[in-house]
Amino acid sequence: MKQDDPRALIRYAIVSVVLTVAILWTAWQARSALLLIYVASLVAIGISPLVEWIERRRAPLSGRRRHFRRLPRWAAILVIYLVLIGILVGLGMLTVPPLVQQGRDLAAALPDLTLRAQDWLIERGILAERITVRQAVEQSPVAGTDAVGTVIGAVWGVLGGLFGFITILILAFYFLVDSRNIVHAFLRLFPYSDRPRVEDACHRIVTKVSAWLGGQLLLGLIIGTTAAIGLGVMGVPYSMVLALIAGIGEMIPIVGPLVAAIPAVLVALSVSPALALGVAIFFIVQQQFENHVLVPKVMERQVGVSAVVVIVALLIGGTILGIMGAILAVPTAAILQVVLQEVKPDDTTPA
Repeated sequence: MKQDDPRALIRYAIVSVVLTVAILWTAWQARSALLLIYVASLVAIGISPLVEWIERRRAPLSGRRRHFRRLPRWAAILVIYLVLIGILVGLGMLTVPPLVQQGRDLAAALPDLTLRAQDWLIERGILAERITVRQAVEQSPVAGTDAVGTVIGAVWGVLGGLFGFITILILAFYFLVDSRNIVHAFLRLFPYSDRPRVEDACHRIVTKVSAWLGGQLLLGLIIGTTAAIGLGVMGVPYSMVLALIAGIGEMIPIVGPLVAAIPAVLVALSVSPALALGVAIFFIVQQQFENHVLVPKVMERQVGVSAVVVIVALLIGGTILGIMGAILAVPTAAILQVVLQEVKPDDTTPA
């Protein structure tokens, strides 16, 4: 194409616009699959340092203790998966029996708890009269909907979530197995002189995402443990169930801690208003400590993302993709921070 040929330039511009629109339309149509791929890539990036550490360990050859060989990469990944499954199974064996028992007790006591809560609301003029569970269902917005369709939709949603989780694990496994080839192919897109800088940026992204993933797990463990201790000391019924809800809720930004605190306050309210107030204060103090002490250390010192960037990222991610967007907001912001640091001009060079 001649640069001074206006017709050729117009044709080139039209083809470029058409291709751009086609790519964007295809990406929008495949947004669910692309989201799964992105989540799987974040999981792979997050656990890749652990995979490399295990891979560097040398296992003795059978029958010859003085000779060692490196553990294959796929085996290192399977070790991590098996350890995680073992931890989950162990925690399940320790917590599921009491959780099931407390869940049964809670279900059996739920009608009485509901009546006592309604009496408390009636005494304060918030509720006019008692209502039964059937009346509450009939008055709910979904009362006139198809029950069978609702159940099928709920089951389909659970199966879809389980399928998505398994897909993420499988994709993350193959990303990790072929990570070196993927990185090398990505580096070949850049001039040879820029490849060391791009490779360094990739290492920084891995460090940030890994720190974020470990930080999220640590925060959930801390919140769940402190909730179990605090609720148990205060004598709140079903403390293990409520603490598990609090730990899981910590994984969900913005709405997770609030939603996790509501069941604990309601259960405590069935005992006494003073206990409910104490539980509410406990969760407020716990979240303030988490927001002002734990999160800054994890996000700023390890991940390197400021509080302002975190808040803005959570707002934008939550608006675009809801809860999933809020979960992915911080690692995405960390990746964009590294990218922007590499593409922006260097202003520190002296004149």
